[in-house]
Amino acid sequence: MNVSKDLIIVLIIALVIFGPSRLAGLGGVLGKTIRDFRKSVEDHEPDKPLPQPPSDPTQH
Repeated sequence: MNVSKDLIIVLIIALVIFGPSRLAGLGGVLGKTIRDFRKSVEDHEPDKPLPQPPSDPTQH
């Protein structure tokens, strides 16, 4: 079996288990999650140093 046949079988099983309306909702949530993750990765600046916690003047 190649990948496309496997994917079709998985999608058919998911459709039978969840139903068309719930599957559409799950797809929307998954898409939003992926978009938010990509946005957070793109917003991250790897060259920017992490902020250091303030030093405690009571400890020497």
